[in-house]
Amino acid sequence: MLLRRARPDEHEAVGRVTVAAYEPFLDGPHDPYRVRLADVAGRDRDAEVWVAVEGGQVLGNVTVCPPGSPWREVARDGEGEFRMLAVAPQAQRRGVGAALATMVVDRFRSDGARAVVLSSLEAMAGAHRLYERLGFVRAPDRDWSPYPGVSLVAYTLEL
Repeated sequence: MLLRRARPDEHEAVGRVTVAAYEPFLDGPHDPYRVRLADVAGRDRDAEVWVAVEGGQVLGNVTVCPPGSPWREVARDGEGEFRMLAVAPQAQRRGVGAALATMVVDRFRSDGARAVVLSSLEAMAGAHRLYERLGFVRAPDRDWSPYPGVSLVAYTLEL
């Protein structure tokens, strides 16, 4: 498995993987978040989209939100943040998510960040188990709701 920045010719495939991974958490086919998940070009322009690939297939991806990125939601000064960690359903439970999250942590550590933070849907129990295995802890003081009916829980990892 190779981890690297997404290429423009992969944006559509990365969008499909992201939507497929989030499908169980979307509110039907017209959920407006579906458009944001699929807009990989927009995320990659304003943040950094990284992929895990194997044999020419996109297995997963993550959006790294460096300081100054409009995609940052809960990071404070000196902290890194990532969003939309997504693994293709057929590649789940193969270590893809852990590899991507570890890459992000290593990246922010090398950049001198003091912590890495993220937000996750309350219902994403599998993702929460992964984050906790990697050493992230709940940060309830940063929990928030982007709009009514959507509750996000925050996690942080001190570096």
